[in-house]
Amino acid sequence: MVKDMVKEKSEKLPPKENFSEWYHEVIEKAEIVDVRYPVKGLYVYFPFGYKIRRYVYQKLRDLLDREYDEVYFPALIPESELAKEGEHIKGFENEVYWITHGGRSPLDIKLALRPTSETAMYPLFKLWVRSHADLPLRTYQIVNTFRYETKHTRPLIRMREITSFKEAHTVQATYDDAEEQVLSANKLYKEFYDFLALPYLVIRRPEWDKFPGAVYSIAFDTVMPDGRTLQIGTSHHLGDNFARTFDIKYEKMDGEHEYAHQTCHGISDRCISALISIHGDDLGLVLPFEVAPVQIVIIPVLYKGEEEKIMELVNKLKEKLSDYRVIVDDSDERPGAKYYKWELKGAALRIEIGPREVQEGKVVVSFRNERKKFSVPADDVDKKIEEFAAEMKKQMYESALEKMRAFIKYFDDTDRLEEWVGRGVGLIHLCNSEECGEQIEEEAKGSVLGNFEEIPDWIDVEPVGECIVCGRKGYLTAVAKPY
Repeated sequence: MVKDMVKEKSEKLPPKENFSEWYHEVIEKAEIVDVRYPVKGLYVYFPFGYKIRRYVYQKLRDLLDREYDEVYFPALIPESELAKEGEHIKGFENEVYWITHGGRSPLDIKLALRPTSETAMYPLFKLWVRSHADLPLRTYQIVNTFRYETKHTRPLIRMREITSFKEAHTVQATYDDAEEQVLSANKLYKEFYDFLALPYLVIRRPEWDKFPGAVYSIAFDTVMPDGRTLQIGTSHHLGDNFARTFDIKYEKMDGEHEYAHQTCHGISDRCISALISIHGDDLGLVLPFEVAPVQIVIIPVLYKGEEEKIMELVNKLKEKLSDYRVIVDDSDERPGAKYYKWELKGAALRIEIGPREVQEGKVVVSFRNERKKFSVPADDVDKKIEEFAAEMKKQMYESALEKMRAFIKYFDDTDRLEEWVGRGVGLIHLCNSEECGEQIEEEAKGSVLGNFEEIPDWIDVEPVGECIVCGRKGYLTAVAKPY
């Protein structure tokens, strides 16, 4: 027993208020990713972590499959194609991995490992799109992308191999059609992050920070437990910029030819990082029921002479719950050690069955997020699982939103803003000039995320006011220290 107590103590996580330490410990101890791969910025998903990824991305696929077609394009992009869109490649030129040899032979043309796939896909889009009947074209792929990050790398947040990059690319006839597509993508993102019970801000990036080659960029940002922001999704209106570069034209009904308009939007492993970071607690993972690798853990509390009756009820209940991911932990470990193990792993619902439960025909249930125990008739448990899952998600979202709101404050004074940025998100009124934006970034030592595309109803600040720098017309703008 002493050995078990020492083991439990050594495995305990640091408090989440020490977020950086907690994060690195939880992804290791809960077996999300292994950071020991011998190339900086590259990580390995453990089987358990990969299950979380699979359930999360299955939801994303289900949403996309409503109106997009999944494709796959190669990871290698010829330098000649990558260089066609000058503004685009300029945005990635310091991050590209280059392949210069095949075996011992120098290549005629250098090949880039894709940092993103516009220049890989759009030469083919030119061949796929010939007339108005081919539009709209909506595609997506979930692939590895490679970027030589020079900043401090972090698992699932800032990586040199982004292992789960969902990038969607579309082609429309007109600018307005493409704009509707951006709105559709944002609606999809909302449904996805609502499914994960994660709150977010929808912000239009400033002109100087938009996606290279885009007309405008919209980002979804969330706030991490240390007050820094994490960009968890982007959608970009590309206008006809790439269409002109790659000669993507379509024949209209009147026989005239016109350049198409395009969009692209993406989500990466950061959605997994946000899921772990925002919902997790001092004990480990807290996961929505739908994406938890272990949705239900049943723990028999065995007493001598009562084992058979207890296990009979346990096995009967497990059979009734066979539609879910259920584990019966009948190991020899003490109940406390079992509780710790499955709290660390984020098992969504815990069911305990001992002699009293057998006698009363009930079971003890607790949600992972609040850990309050309550009794439920054993015959009714299977009928209440969906209700339990929905209630748990509602609680998780409300808790996450409350914490995010505490990190967001309005300022009309740059000195107080400077004191706050890095600990939370500052809201200010700012005009759209780059000069004023640069001054704020320099003084606040943070980044201007941009204007709100949509202002949440819980932010009680006027959308328009005086620019905090120059006094001209300003718009509600978020300033933060992003990852």
